[in-house]
Amino acid sequence: MSWIELQRLVDQAESDRGLRRNLRRCRSEQELLQSARLLGFRITRHDLHAARVKHRQERRQEQGLAGQSQVG
Repeated sequence: MSWIELQRLVDQAESDRGLRRNLRRCRSEQELLQSARLLGFRITRHDLHAARVKHRQERRQEQGLAGQSQVG
């Protein structure tokens, strides 16, 4: 798995406005993967799926914690 590559892409996109703009123009997962590969990042469809799952889990945890603090 190339999780490290995906993290590197995210880190670079956060600091590079041009890269971020180019990635936002992608209209499909395949386009995003192709763009990333052309830029030298070796990420896979599996990496994107794993990132989505992790993001959803983190959001659910945050929402659960926010709900608990409102109750108490």
